[in-house]
Amino acid sequence: MKGFDDLLRSMDLNFFGKGKHKISASCHLTAENSVLLDVRSKEEFETLSLNLYHHMPVLHIPIEEIPDRIDEIPKNKKIGIFCSSGTRATIVYVYLRLNGFSSENVKILEGGYNALTSELTPGKLLKKILENKGAS
Repeated sequence: MKGFDDLLRSMDLNFFGKGKHKISASCHLTAENSVLLDVRSKEEFETLSLNLYHHMPVLHIPIEEIPDRIDEIPKNKKIGIFCSSGTRATIVYVYLRLNGFSSENVKILEGGYNALTSELTPGKLLKKILENKGAS
């Protein structure tokens, strides 16, 4: 329990007040070396799957599979944890932090579906595609 106790102690007003545990969809989608970790259920993913081909890889691991598949989550990338409302993302955030993922690399994607899809409009997508072509 020491690791859990220490993690909780680090989550003070400064931590939450500055939103150090969250990242906006726009910031995460433009960050280099990033992955979107989708922790929604299989059924949710099958109904509305996310393919961010021009942005970053999407790793779909339902919350209940995280303990068995944690080795699939890269520790050397920026991980934006996504679910529909943020509840499951918060649970997975704490779990990953307890399992050695840094607070710098693991963040909760703010705003659920609305925030994410608002960043995928045609104009923003075109900008990202043109940026990627310029980097090649």
